[in-house]
Amino acid sequence: MDAKGRVSLPARFREVLSDLDATGESANKVILTRTFQKCLVLYPLDKWLNFEEKIRALPQFDPRVQQLKRVYIAGALECSIDSHGRLLVPQPMREFAGLEREATWVGQLDTMELWSTTRWSSAVEEALQDPKGLAEAMADLGL
Repeated sequence: MDAKGRVSLPARFREVLSDLDATGESANKVILTRTFQKCLVLYPLDKWLNFEEKIRALPQFDPRVQQLKRVYIAGALECSIDSHGRLLVPQPMREFAGLEREATWVGQLDTMELWSTTRWSSAVEEALQDPKGLAEAMADLGL
């Protein structure tokens, strides 16, 4: 991450964004939001719009849905990728995710997470501390 808070997106993800947008109009537009794990998540615009539709279909007075909206939806920002493939991460989001100089992009199928490199290492270590639990979770999900 540079001094202005810009971070380069991996070239492969930029290619995927271009492939998703046949018109070329919104290939450089993405949605950046907070997660519950103190990292940020980046959605291609079309994937975010699909996600919003799913949220709209949920019961609005369910406390879990309200929490989801407060953390995940309310903090979402539309951002543009510049001509050099960089994304400007707003200061409040950098602070939330603990982003400084070293940042790590993590592919998540249709999205990407942006982590402080230190926090990402800790998250992986924590997940690996219970391999049996991970295997059981995968089995419960039918994987």
